[in-house]
Amino acid sequence: MSKIETAFAPVSPAVDLDAYFARIGYDGPREPTLAVLRALHQKHPDAIPFENLDVLLGRPIDLDPAAVDAKLIGAGRGGYCYEQNGLLKRVLAALGFEVQGLMARVWWMKPPEAPTRARSHMVLAVKIPGDDETWLADVGFGGCVLTGPLRLFSDAVQSTPNGAFRISPAAPEMGGERLVEADLSGTWAPTYQVALGPWMDVDYEPANFFTYTHPSSHFTWSLTAGRTTPTARYAMKNNRLTHRDVVGALVEQRDLSVDELEATLRDVIGLPVEPSWRPVLEKVVAWGTPG
Repeated sequence: MSKIETAFAPVSPAVDLDAYFARIGYDGPREPTLAVLRALHQKHPDAIPFENLDVLLGRPIDLDPAAVDAKLIGAGRGGYCYEQNGLLKRVLAALGFEVQGLMARVWWMKPPEAPTRARSHMVLAVKIPGDDETWLADVGFGGCVLTGPLRLFSDAVQSTPNGAFRISPAAPEMGGERLVEADLSGTWAPTYQVALGPWMDVDYEPANFFTYTHPSSHFTWSLTAGRTTPTARYAMKNNRLTHRDVVGALVEQRDLSVDELEATLRDVIGLPVEPSWRPVLEKVVAWGTPG
């Protein structure tokens, strides 16, 4: 399969483009072009962090567009893939792009002996009017998030502002799925495998519920946060901060105290840390870094 065999989704619920563009610091054209797609794709992960604090605080993750906009745009918070890519999907549709939600199976940091994970990661297939190319967009993958769209059906190595990626056919028994890999200082690391069947917005609700409630979901028992800037990638796993440079080389990795964790979430990740988070952050430090 060399294409997504479905009509692209109709226009998604509206979004306040002025508020979104102010949130990510974008003041460029508002046309469905590759240049605009690339600009938004780079600015979004810098301005809107990846994070699962609400899950650890016992708060449900509401995918209703109004709730997502209030959190990610209005409150200056971040979120995980369903929130992040759901927001970007509506933004791109409002600009005139053709956008389809897809689902991926995550391989990132999976131990060899661990069982295969269920599909749980939302990504987007994007088409520019008048162009047959299909682009993979994903602003919701934590510390290894894309900072530029990728040609979904090209096997070539593709550059982004924060490192190189490649997309190749998955195993034949996977029915034409596409495997995305990241170049980590010369080593190709699998990130996720994209299934090409379409997902409607409502299809993500059960997967989202599993993600924020099921005890096997790592989001329910560990802190995950990340921000990718034009010069660096920052990733938090519980109280461990990993800092990589623009091409993915390790700069620093260290464990943080509660005060340091609070300061890092605020000053590095860019979250509006609330006093109510303190008991959760104390638990996170007590948990330490997952093996």
